[in-house]
Amino acid sequence: MTVSIRSATPADLPLIAQFIRDLADYEKLAHEVRFDEATLGEKLFGPRPYAEVAIGEIDGAAQGFALFFHNFSTFEGRPGIYLEDLFVRPGARGSGLGKALLAHLARLCIERDCARLEWSVLDWNTPSIGFYRSLGAKPMDEWTVMRVDGEALDALAGAG
Repeated sequence: MTVSIRSATPADLPLIAQFIRDLADYEKLAHEVRFDEATLGEKLFGPRPYAEVAIGEIDGAAQGFALFFHNFSTFEGRPGIYLEDLFVRPGARGSGLGKALLAHLARLCIERDCARLEWSVLDWNTPSIGFYRSLGAKPMDEWTVMRVDGEALDALAGAG
């Protein structure tokens, strides 16, 4: 078995879209998937890409992905990488592909002089939490994720 990681190309857009849907199903959030595939493609591969995607393959067959983008730490004075999505197909779990995707991102962090690699995980996802802890990740329990979207985002944008 050969595990490999490669950068996604525009031809991978349907695959990326399916991975996102599969991840949403796993996270019991399929009802929240609203993306338009053409817009997703523009945001990933257009003139100003907002995120990057790594495709994980086993024996040449795509079995997982990592979608990530840069953030910035003012305290460190350096960028970081934020992992938005990590997904490995159920049949490929336990193959080392998830670890290989994370190791790929860790190497990118080092190559790009990033201070850290971070991500969020759902509280109920104990298998993933255990996996992440085994790799040396630690929870940031003192932080609460905040979000403004939909009508609240529109209202805030209109506030003086």
